[in-house]
Amino acid sequence: MGFLMRLFSKNSFFMFFLLLQIIALILIFTRNSMQQSWFAAQTAAFNSWVSGYIDEGTSYLKLKQINEDLVAQNKVLMEELYGKESHEKPEFRKVHDTLGGGQIYTFVDGEIIFNSINRKDNYFTINRGKRDGVLPKMGVIAPNGIAGIVINATNSYALVQSVLSTNKIRLNASLKNSGYFGTLIWKGENSRIMHLADIPKYVPLNVGDTVVTDGKSAIFPQGIMIGTVAGYEVDSKTGFWDISVELSEKMGTLSKIYVVKNLKKLEIQKIQDTLQATIDREND
Repeated sequence: MGFLMRLFSKNSFFMFFLLLQIIALILIFTRNSMQQSWFAAQTAAFNSWVSGYIDEGTSYLKLKQINEDLVAQNKVLMEELYGKESHEKPEFRKVHDTLGGGQIYTFVDGEIIFNSINRKDNYFTINRGKRDGVLPKMGVIAPNGIAGIVINATNSYALVQSVLSTNKIRLNASLKNSGYFGTLIWKGENSRIMHLADIPKYVPLNVGDTVVTDGKSAIFPQGIMIGTVAGYEVDSKTGFWDISVELSEKMGTLSKIYVVKNLKKLEIQKIQDTLQATIDREND
């Protein structure tokens, strides 16, 4: 108490001046409508500012509960969209090839449910199986190019060997402009690049040339897009072109696919088997 008395006695003039200022401000804001309006506006702004921070704090404290509610809602939606097995019937369509031999292919649509691109030999699984007519050794294409070959199938699903396989896949491919064909392989270096071999070095090449399936197997029809020439050089070991082919299909983003069924495949295989029988007889 003594401290306060000494403080007021030492600063009596300042305290008296401060009191007069307060009284003057009160008189100004209570007797003038303009100042009252300004004060009311400032008070409202201050209250809004304080209220905003209070609301933000309250919302922050509720974030945990909000997040839990969203997770629960998302789970319900995921189960509704993806948790049920699709019973949608596949679509079939027939396509005649351009070879003039009457060879007919059918295509069954499907979707990929698992895919890999970072292994030495890659695979993907599709939601079509034996009940849809999908069997081993059938080709699989995507909207923008070839994708792989079926190696196993159950009633509802099939396992497909991806074209990105170093040891398990060799495909026939040709240069669209010249018609020369060779063997398409993957060296495991880049998921966007395959290599076309066995093309003689006298064959003219240009970066950007189109590479397609050549139709000389029972797996893919002729003319299915594979990619474009990204570069080329002579292989010192073989003396043929080593052609880098940039795939037109991005294998890491595959979703929709089509399985190729060759209706003449058994007949073709039967006649090819007679060649082996002839060779065996000659060797005897």
